[in-house]
Amino acid sequence: MRLILLGPPGAGKGTQAVSISEKYKIPHISTGDIFRYNIKMQTELGKKAKGYMDQGLLVPDEVVVEIVEDRLKNQDCKAGFLLDGFPRTVNQAKALEAVLSKMNTGLDKVVNIEVDKDILVQRAVGRRICKNCGATYHVEFNPPEKSGICDKCSGELYQRDDDNEKTVGKRIEVYVEETKPLIDFYREKNKLVTIDGKNDINIVFDEIIEALEGNSL
Repeated sequence: MRLILLGPPGAGKGTQAVSISEKYKIPHISTGDIFRYNIKMQTELGKKAKGYMDQGLLVPDEVVVEIVEDRLKNQDCKAGFLLDGFPRTVNQAKALEAVLSKMNTGLDKVVNIEVDKDILVQRAVGRRICKNCGATYHVEFNPPEKSGICDKCSGELYQRDDDNEKTVGKRIEVYVEETKPLIDFYREKNKLVTIDGKNDINIVFDEIIEALEGNSL
């Protein structure tokens, strides 16, 4: 399976990415992760990206595409991959098509997880994160056994400063505005499957697999 995963902040993308990756034995490729890896290892691509970042500039598409292409050439991507965080624009999507074409392959599907804005805000505002191990909880949907304490390591839980209604609402608006052309692009190519992300995570996962394996919802 060669997949792209789309979804606004709070849609449960990270959880589903892990499950999809395990199901199909394919790597979950987060662009943030591969950027950090290249910078840490001081690869030529990493140095190039860091040069822009150190100046407070956006890394240009051609460098982003180069970094993604380099990762897709790894042996573990032979059987497929799950891209998360790329592409972000139609131009990047077209560049990805060119990369895959050079590799004599193409995308199978683009999974778009949709959730109403009100639910996304509710999820984000109730999120709590462990200061020690980074485990994530929710005061309503996934509370720790002991209030304010991590089940895994007994670390202290905290709320991110930007997990408030105003900031989260803005993040969602920006995502929708930036991603709509990309969603339209893949819909026109008959690659898009849209999943209702408001349900329980297991139901969402089952619906993703049904959609990927050709059982239309």
